[in-house]
Amino acid sequence: MRIGLVIESFDPQRGGAEQWTWQFAQRLVSRGHEVHVISRHFPVGPGRMPVQFHRIEVPPPRVAFAEAAERLLTSLRLDVVHDMGAGWYCDIFEPHFGCFDAQWERKLALLPRFARPVKRRLAQWLPRYVDLRRFTECQLNRRKPLVLAVSQMVAEDFHRCHAVPRERLRVVYNGVDTARFSPEQRKTDRERTRQALNVRPEEALFLFVGHNFHLKGLGTLLPALGQMARGGLPVRLAVLGGKRIRRYAALAQRHGAGEATAFLGSVPAPESYYAAADAFVLPTFHDSCSLSLLEAAASGLPLITTRHNGASELMVPGREGFVLPDPRDAEALRRHMTELLDPSLRQRMGEAARAMAERHTLDHQCDQLLSLYGELSKRRLAA
Repeated sequence: MRIGLVIESFDPQRGGAEQWTWQFAQRLVSRGHEVHVISRHFPVGPGRMPVQFHRIEVPPPRVAFAEAAERLLTSLRLDVVHDMGAGWYCDIFEPHFGCFDAQWERKLALLPRFARPVKRRLAQWLPRYVDLRRFTECQLNRRKPLVLAVSQMVAEDFHRCHAVPRERLRVVYNGVDTARFSPEQRKTDRERTRQALNVRPEEALFLFVGHNFHLKGLGTLLPALGQMARGGLPVRLAVLGGKRIRRYAALAQRHGAGEATAFLGSVPAPESYYAAADAFVLPTFHDSCSLSLLEAAASGLPLITTRHNGASELMVPGREGFVLPDPRDAEALRRHMTELLDPSLRQRMGEAARAMAERHTLDHQCDQLLSLYGELSKRRLAA
């Protein structure tokens, strides 16, 4: 098949959606498909991947990119166009970040209670929000594509916020590379990485992975960790990703978690940190279907997250880990982290997490999407 993938940036170092699209393109090529990538940004030397690259060089507004992408795509005669949330000319629309309106509502929970009604009223007329809602409506209704949700939570958000008919909604959960992320990695990387982080053998190392510290709940995690550290419990935290590190390093100090926390920034090979960790924690306020949680599961780590993470739908609370009802509840988070100081519980939950990841591999997701591509192609021919 001739397949078009549309994404703002085709660079695996920029975020989860970009990393997933990069891996997915590789798998499509390995299965013999002709892949065209339409994007603003490509990493240095992308030509190593046998993909046809189409750079869109237009000013920043979203509409400019969408219009330019439409002009290009109409000339390529592709069998299927799969858009990751950047444009509107597509057969399959899959915004990996989920539904903007639903995400925005969950972000309100980060504000003081008195400020939420004010922010909600302002959003009704502020140009940025008005333009974004109009753009989303164009994406959903201009060509009426199939809306692919990476979790049931996201599907319900689009139905509730934008009245997308259920017959136009499909759910395909994110997949994970279970060869790259594996408990086997511990044999080569665990001790070396723990020594580099000065983690003692008796200490439990928790891992947090995310770029938007505010949205991903690091502000809940640090007080929980600080309380544990002040109580003399043998805990450490490694934080991967993020941009406002100084601000959160200061927050860690204020809560007594400064000595127990290592802020590592973006790393090119996170596998070694999953191998070094004893548990994964992501108390997020919104995540459509966290790839980092799936990577942790594939690495055999017990998991702590919230019900606002679409990936939590793949978990059974108490089996692979714990699911918090409220991402602001630092005390509940502390209790679950304390439970995971038990090595036997970590092992049992980590094995269950790995089994869950093996049911949701990237190859399985690729099979589902190719089946969907074939369905759409047949429907188009019949029409």
